[in-house]
Amino acid sequence: MKHPLPFKQSALLLTLTSTLLLAGCDKATPPATTTPEKAAIWPVLTIPVAQDPVIEQAITELMAGMTLEQKIAQMIQPEIRDITVEDMRKYGFGSYLNGGGAFPNDNKYATPADWIALAEAMYQASIDDSQDGSKIPTMWGTDAVHGHNNVIGATIFPHNIGLGAANNPALIEQIAEATAREVMATGIDWVFAPTVAVVRDDRWGRTYESYSENPDIVRDYAASIVRGLQGAAEGDFLSERRVISTVKHFVGDGGTTGGVDQGNTEVSESELYHIHAQGYVGGLQAGAQSVMASFNSWNGSKLHGDRYLLTDVLKDRMGFDGFVVGDWNGHGQIPGCTNDNCPQAANAGLDIYMVPTQAWKPLYYNLIAQVKEGVIPQQRIDDAVRRILRVKKRAGLFEKPSPANRPLAGKTELIGAQEHRAVARDAVRQSLVLLKNNQQLLPLKPQQRILMAGSGADNIGQQAGGWTISWQGTGNTNADFPGGTSIYAGINKQVSAAGGSVELSVDGSFQQKPDVAIVVFGEEPYAEGNGDLDNLEFQRGNKTDLALLQQLKAQGIPVISLFISGRPMWVNPELNASDAFVAIWLPGSEGEGIADVILRDSNGAVQHDFTGKLSFSWPATPQQTTVNLGDTDYQPLLPYGFGLRYGDADQLANTLSENSGDAAGSAEQVIFERAPRSPWQLQLLSGNERVAVTSSVQEFGAIRSRTFDNQVQEDARRFEFSGNANAGFSFSSTFPRDLRTFAGTDSQLALKVMRNGAVPDSVLLGMNCGETCPANQNIGPALAAIPEGEWQTLQISLSCLQEQGLTLTQVLNVFTIQSQGALTLSLADARLVANSTATALACQ
Repeated sequence: MKHPLPFKQSALLLTLTSTLLLAGCDKATPPATTTPEKAAIWPVLTIPVAQDPVIEQAITELMAGMTLEQKIAQMIQPEIRDITVEDMRKYGFGSYLNGGGAFPNDNKYATPADWIALAEAMYQASIDDSQDGSKIPTMWGTDAVHGHNNVIGATIFPHNIGLGAANNPALIEQIAEATAREVMATGIDWVFAPTVAVVRDDRWGRTYESYSENPDIVRDYAASIVRGLQGAAEGDFLSERRVISTVKHFVGDGGTTGGVDQGNTEVSESELYHIHAQGYVGGLQAGAQSVMASFNSWNGSKLHGDRYLLTDVLKDRMGFDGFVVGDWNGHGQIPGCTNDNCPQAANAGLDIYMVPTQAWKPLYYNLIAQVKEGVIPQQRIDDAVRRILRVKKRAGLFEKPSPANRPLAGKTELIGAQEHRAVARDAVRQSLVLLKNNQQLLPLKPQQRILMAGSGADNIGQQAGGWTISWQGTGNTNADFPGGTSIYAGINKQVSAAGGSVELSVDGSFQQKPDVAIVVFGEEPYAEGNGDLDNLEFQRGNKTDLALLQQLKAQGIPVISLFISGRPMWVNPELNASDAFVAIWLPGSEGEGIADVILRDSNGAVQHDFTGKLSFSWPATPQQTTVNLGDTDYQPLLPYGFGLRYGDADQLANTLSENSGDAAGSAEQVIFERAPRSPWQLQLLSGNERVAVTSSVQEFGAIRSRTFDNQVQEDARRFEFSGNANAGFSFSSTFPRDLRTFAGTDSQLALKVMRNGAVPDSVLLGMNCGETCPANQNIGPALAAIPEGEWQTLQISLSCLQEQGLTLTQVLNVFTIQSQGALTLSLADARLVANSTATALACQ
């Protein structure tokens, strides 16, 4: 299936618009009040892997001899940095994982032999019954999301957003097959892929993990990657050359309000199904054996604790009989839970707790106690363990040789194998989208004198993006990609062979004026919430790449822009400064695939035409963050399905508006209104320690917090500082937030506060973007000036804090109030306000 021709999308638009209109007819009912009968909106799926009576009987017999402790151990998944082989021998964990940036022996340069050695040691410990009495084999899960991306030398395929532009399910299956082989070569059984999010707001930092804003592509791709990883249900399903797949994150992770990672998806149930759940329709019908619960909430209900969705819908209605695994302490985000104590998740339908850090140990013992006390029914535990064992049986883990002795184990030639790199290079070619090509500048004749410039020209780490060796994809050099090819290296190889020349110069300077310049630039690597933005303007406030393009244009040099990004972005100025512009997304380790398309061969023939089409609509303004196919007012700069081929006339003017709009405008961001607003979380600080506020009344060291009624029930919070130690409260985010909307001189932090009793001379209000850029203001005198017992709004100018070095690009703590002395302070409202006309406190 290929994309429709550019701008000829009426049938698809009508279909998706009808779906969204239908979704709008169903009120967004909170899951807590939804009855199982409502699940009729979800389909009864045809699952291709039927339950085998022989396997089920074997599980029954096995479970009959298992203790409660052995069953709970099957439900615990710790991380390799937090357990030892002896821990595995003692507890017999059902599974374990390596998170992003975790390696055997904590060594980034661990060899395939090191990975196999750890897999073998953990396996042997799991089947050693000398301490735990269990011989059930464990299984290792890994985030191989664009190739076996944690292993040095592995093939790194383009990230999902680029693959969506290719719109080729057969290619996706090839990629999954190659990934499975490289994973099996290191002795690992289980892959946490595919991600099947359907992104609605491109500010989300995980947009590049989504194939498309079109749920049809996501559905078809989910089926392809599951087949590629696991094998077809009617073929070599979970053979010794296949791995267990995970369809994730269930459900609605791409639909959070504001594109906030781990935020709240506020949609009707019909939209949740028709838009956000289609990847599960595809993946489960291809036989996926595990589903990962999502961090996000649905209309306020955290998915890790949502029984309706995890059990009534996914398991009972849709017929999924594999297991549901959690995500990185996601259970701890359920109200009333902590990372080490959360019976609510098991009762909701979570089968495996992903519990990195040392929280795994108290969680294990708490679960045992909660079953004995009847908090968790024994039947629920038995169901979870049966599901886990069912998948292990289907995968043959009881019969297969140990990891070091499996057919592909130790075959280091599979890691970055040339046949895999050929697939990746083809994927790069198919993923490229040509947005502009003035006077048919592309394809280039290779016999020319070419200048290559920009930070991404010779930077495999930047072109690979996040989830590459390290979690964020940062800290890597080209030497960390043996066998890989940078964009410059690929172009230089072909140009030099054809008699041309390439000069590499990151800053655009040159020895001899070139015939043409290729500038490779774009986003730096990021993962998850670290990539969240508050609008889509590229390099807002620091347009160094635009300056480079304009510098070259001013010298009369034709400019080709190769734009690296994990999402569509507002790049009107950069488009205007370019004669040709290609969205290359995050192409991975095989940069030469780009040369194959933008260069002619030595005889002047086109090697490969552009075939990629936008699977995400391209924004017309920085604020157009939620433009999606099917919108009633659909006016992107470039629509879904757009993509030029050689010979096509340009459809973009060279004089696009460069007015980014008033980025601040009258924008507000609420921090506290009755309760903390996502993504901000309230924490108490005492001395050098901090703790999340999880109760209406909570005491921590030298500070006490409690809710009380101001206008409505429990809409304000009182903080009592004892004066026994430095203490405070803070509104912080799990990931740094982009607050550049509030960078203007008239932006303010507005706090509605009330004080009772005396105020110390020094009460510090601070914001910070990490340890290197804290900024503080003393608000003690301003608080003392407020009449006791009266509410008053304090306006603190953000420019005061910026003058101290605060940068608003990545803010971790939006504000903290600390006092060494005794103080009673109440808070009723807190928000950031851009272009405020209120009088702010003088800078201290």
